[in-house]
Amino acid sequence: MPTLGIDIGGTRIKAGLVAEDGELLRGVAEETPGEMDGLRRTLAGLIRRLDPEGGSAAAGVGCKGIIHPATTRVEVLPGTVHYLEGESLADLVHETLPERVPVFADNDARAALAGEVVWGAARGRSHVVMLTLGTGVGGAVLAEGRLLRGAGGVAGHLGHLTVDPDGAVCICGNRGCLETVFSARAIEAEAISAIRRGCDSSLTREYRDCPESVTCRAVFELAAQGDFVARVIRDRAMQYLAGAVAGLVHAYNPELVIVGGQISEAGEALFGPLRREVAWRTYGLLRRETPLAAPHLAGNSGIAGAAALAHAALRG
Repeated sequence: MPTLGIDIGGTRIKAGLVAEDGELLRGVAEETPGEMDGLRRTLAGLIRRLDPEGGSAAAGVGCKGIIHPATTRVEVLPGTVHYLEGESLADLVHETLPERVPVFADNDARAALAGEVVWGAARGRSHVVMLTLGTGVGGAVLAEGRLLRGAGGVAGHLGHLTVDPDGAVCICGNRGCLETVFSARAIEAEAISAIRRGCDSSLTREYRDCPESVTCRAVFELAAQGDFVARVIRDRAMQYLAGAVAGLVHAYNPELVIVGGQISEAGEALFGPLRREVAWRTYGLLRRETPLAAPHLAGNSGIAGAAALAHAALRG
């Protein structure tokens, strides 16, 4: 029987049936509602479309925030889906699926790394750091072959490393977190500001009529083509990211760093400069280059990762 994987994000809820080998058999998605009753209806509808008979072997749920894996309770969740705080994700799933179907849950970035451990780039590894670069920055750590959770389940929130003590206020309440300077939201905000000022750039020429439509990927691609303004935006953000990754490499000494999420779709426009920056910052102590790689599961990482939580739990 396949495993049901559910990825609850700030903008979309994705769900799918995942086979034993990690193949996505079927997937569905809907926009994330702005309130609890809407989420209940949306989640129930997605589950019924995928598994009307309730025959899944198990279900896994990945969700932003601090998730207690033993109870599946959402402990802390700032942002647009704050209303999920205090809710049991297993109880929400069991409103539609039979109680006999076990439900497992964890933070979405930790779930993404679980997917890479079971089916992807981290398979067979014991020490891996993963960053998910999207609207915000998520993260997870595999240490001694186990997902690191810490004393209260907060370990791995790498987007909240302080990289600028006097920087912008972050959604978490801190100032100068990595995700305030290196995230799709932060990079696009810099580009929008440059466009509105009328800077001499391909960004302005292409997005003058609708600055808000500029994407992080476009900034990286134009930077790679030599556009000065795009390069300034990229290089400033890249310095913060590379410094943070170098610090993580020194702290955890991983075999591999996986960089996923929306921004990683920029490919070599991101990975090329990031590898060079991290290499010179870490070679002095390590005397080797730590490989940086994209996730193998890529577009299905949220669903497959959630399913991997259940897959790993059922197999001990």
